[in-house]
Amino acid sequence: MTEIETARLRLRLWREDDLDSYARICVDPEVMRYMGIGAMTREQTAEQVARFMRHWEERGYSHWAVEEKATGAFIGRTGLQYQDDWPEGEHKTEVGCLLDRSRWGKGLATEGALASLRYGFEELALERIISITLPTNLASRRVMEKAGLTFRGEARWRGFDVVWYAADRRGWKAGPRGSRA
Repeated sequence: MTEIETARLRLRLWREDDLDSYARICVDPEVMRYMGIGAMTREQTAEQVARFMRHWEERGYSHWAVEEKATGAFIGRTGLQYQDDWPEGEHKTEVGCLLDRSRWGKGLATEGALASLRYGFEELALERIISITLPTNLASRRVMEKAGLTFRGEARWRGFDVVWYAADRRGWKAGPRGSRA
């Protein structure tokens, strides 16, 4: 399955014409504030998209390009990524997203995370999915909690003090009402 539709989003594989829109998002310092790498150049953005596409080929999952269904606009990325250098345990597949700032605060990150988790648990049969952020990224922490992940601890990763959350396939119930995307 390479494309998923939710109520408001279309998660799909990357296309060449996504690069300019994604680069515009990744150059925004406010969007990139908690990513640990700062604003990215167009070349860095292209390298990241190439990594996502390789990850799809190698593992059968990665980050999707995200379109808003109502407008067809490219608004960011969401999905799963294997973090081989994650130091906390054997489960290293992380759910994450990055959306255009104009789309913040509308529940779209949670909607994308729910679809990604469902794909990871139901299609890939992953046992646990993690999510990692800086302790001060309260918006991401709320998304994690709304998506059914629970706080698991603190760690040092890639030179940063981070917090991490996780959900286990057995018993996963996303969101406050247990609804799934």
